[in-house]
Amino acid sequence: MSSAPGDGTASVPGSAAVSGFGEREGPWTRLRDGLRAYRLITVMWMRSTMTYRASFAMSLLANLVVTSFDFVAILLMFSQVDSLGGYTLPEIALLYGAAGTSFGLVDLALGSVDRLGRRVRDGTLDTLLVRPAPVLAQVAADRFALRRLGRIVQGGLILGYALITLDIEWTPLKVLIMPLMVLSGAGIFAAVFVGGAAFQFLAKDAAEVQSAFTYGGVTMLQYPPAVFALDLVRGVTFVLPLAFVNWLPALYVLGRPYPVDLPHWVPFTAPLVATAACVVAGLVWRAGLRAYRSTGS
Repeated sequence: MSSAPGDGTASVPGSAAVSGFGEREGPWTRLRDGLRAYRLITVMWMRSTMTYRASFAMSLLANLVVTSFDFVAILLMFSQVDSLGGYTLPEIALLYGAAGTSFGLVDLALGSVDRLGRRVRDGTLDTLLVRPAPVLAQVAADRFALRRLGRIVQGGLILGYALITLDIEWTPLKVLIMPLMVLSGAGIFAAVFVGGAAFQFLAKDAAEVQSAFTYGGVTMLQYPPAVFALDLVRGVTFVLPLAFVNWLPALYVLGRPYPVDLPHWVPFTAPLVATAACVVAGLVWRAGLRAYRSTGS
């Protein structure tokens, strides 16, 4: 069994519904089919989750508490110091809340893609290839976990605290950049999730490598760029554009200088950076899927 080039499904003799799926369809049709498949699978998992409401409530609360530990660590630091890297607690809360909210949205929607390596190793990916639905939609929606809403709630609460506490001189551009920051950050994290999953087609056991850039990335962005080496800051600005998730837009809102020499309008390019990152991640995903060879099991 081998995957048909670029369509995300397998060519199965005698199956007209599967053979050639996606080859005769345009990208918008595939996108529509993917979103429909994603919706159906996630609804199924949500119904399963809500069957045991008390268990869901406890897991949601546990997720909220566990994800709060990172900010508790920051609070403990500020019990001993007045600033961290020249940033006050409300300023760091702005960075933390923006990154946490963006990451939480993507973790909820795509958090299951880090299981791809396991599927490649045990051969269960083959069962997704023979279904007339895009593989990425199936992998992302698999075991959809509503408890991950806790991270979004936690990030949103801290972001709200920062906006209320900070004395920001608001302008129309600063108001505009706030929702752009959260949405663009989600797009960049989505690209990192998908690109990392595509790498697992080759590495087959790279979930920890992917986590280093996803969970590790959001942890890094919760702190100001001033505490990191300049080479690292340049790397996450010009190579893997994590700085566009919150550092650059938040520094514009705070009126602080950028960690590297950039024009003042650069934070407003975050939507373009997110779009470009998603396009690259999509191409990498398709290349990885083409390179996949069935286990034969």
